[in-house]
Amino acid sequence: MMTQSLTTAASPPAPLAALDDDVLLARMRGDDAAAYRQLVERHVDRAYAIALRVLGNVADAEDVAQECLVKVWTHRHSWQDGKAKFSTWLYRVVVNRCIDLRRRPVNECLDDVPEPMDDEADSVSRIHRAQVFGRLEDAMARLPEQQRLALTLSYFDDLSNAEIAEILGTTVSAVESLLKRGRQALRERLRRCERDFRLALAE
Repeated sequence: MMTQSLTTAASPPAPLAALDDDVLLARMRGDDAAAYRQLVERHVDRAYAIALRVLGNVADAEDVAQECLVKVWTHRHSWQDGKAKFSTWLYRVVVNRCIDLRRRPVNECLDDVPEPMDDEADSVSRIHRAQVFGRLEDAMARLPEQQRLALTLSYFDDLSNAEIAEILGTTVSAVESLLKRGRQALRERLRRCERDFRLALAE
């Protein structure tokens, strides 16, 4: 009876998209540019969204996201496994860069002025919503910086208090206090337009 020798073909390597951040970072330390591109593709939208919500300016948000992601590559050899979750580290870098930008002198130019609304059939509804959400943005902008950042990361990015604490470089109890005081301040500022705000959300 003849016996056949069975050879097991080597399994193909896992696609980059299937690898977790830590594996991609390890490959980046070996100067793997493809791993870096995968990491950028995975996190660029979230980094940009956070920067945009903090800064409220598309051009600045794009610059911050790009600058911080370039930093990932230039600092690839100094990354330490297990020290921090990559996404948390990245968002902390983004937030800190946004804080630096917000503290610089700002000279408004014509490019920053919103375009007039189109004269559409539902323009009254659109204007109403814009006014209501404008009040919310104004109320958020008037909050102390740390309260505003904590609320932004909690409400818009759905991060846990522990993640927010790591990003802001503080404790979980401090974040809880920031969120509590921030919500109280927002309620105080928005109580006069609370009904309009609920109606706008329902439309």
